Amino acid sequence: MNDITFVGRHTAVFNVSQHTHDAWEYVYCTAGSGVFHFPDGSLPYSRGDVVIIPPGIPHTNESTQGFNNIHINMASPILTLKDPTVIVDDSNQFLLQAFHAAFYHYYSDRKERTALLSAYGNLICYYLIAYQTDSRRSGVVDEIEHHIINHYADCDFKLDVYLESLPGSIDYLRKLFQKEFGVTPHQYLNNKRLQIAAETLLNCSDTVADIAVMCGFRDPLYFSRMFKKKYGMSPSLYARMKASGEAPAPAAPEGEA
Repeated sequence: MNDITFVGRHTAVFNVSQHTHDAWEYVYCTAGSGVFHFPDGSLPYSRGDVVIIPPGIPHTNESTQGFNNIHINMASPILTLKDPTVIVDDSNQFLLQAFHAAFYHYYSDRKERTALLSAYGNLICYYLIAYQTDSRRSGVVDEIEHHIINHYADCDFKLDVYLESLPGSIDYLRKLFQKEFGVTPHQYLNNKRLQIAAETLLNCSDTVADIAVMCGFRDPLYFSRMFKKKYGMSPSLYARMKASGEAPAPAAPEGEA
């Protein structure tokens, strides 16, 4: 399942004549744009798009400006699509990274090549499923989320300073983020820090004070107060309950932390 059978690359191509594949084809446009033509219609695409083509469907690919792509053939994927579909990579370009890695390992001589290709086949399919079913978020919202996740552990991280560096007012960005996530960027940062702190408490023996700093809280007392508000108990009690086999209380709703 999700077995990669071929990986190729087009650079500066304008037209690909009609053909079919016995396997599924995933085409990631890395530059340019174009249009896929099928018997029942056409699909335009551009940089950052992945065109998914089920097996046995004749298709051509044409472009007036030229396109570059990485294309993967895959046998027995877990996707349930019946028609050609375009799925957009997010601003983090995790799909692009996976396509590049699959291309590299397909032609590498590593002894782990088969295992790596299997892993990347699974990863690509699950990304596509997630991006297919998830409502598409604004690029700037994806960027804010990515930046928060990368900097949550920094006690000196100034979220407002970062937001001020982005196009648009802070008020607009805050409203847009809250519309798509249900919480403000600051609430999201605080929730993420508390979530990771809770997981860390269950999986390491560091002190509560150390875990607080590891998760971006310079003041352990403030951390404990916020943790109790979200989880209904102190961090130390939360860890003891888990160690004794008792289930810790569920977290409060996202916007309440």
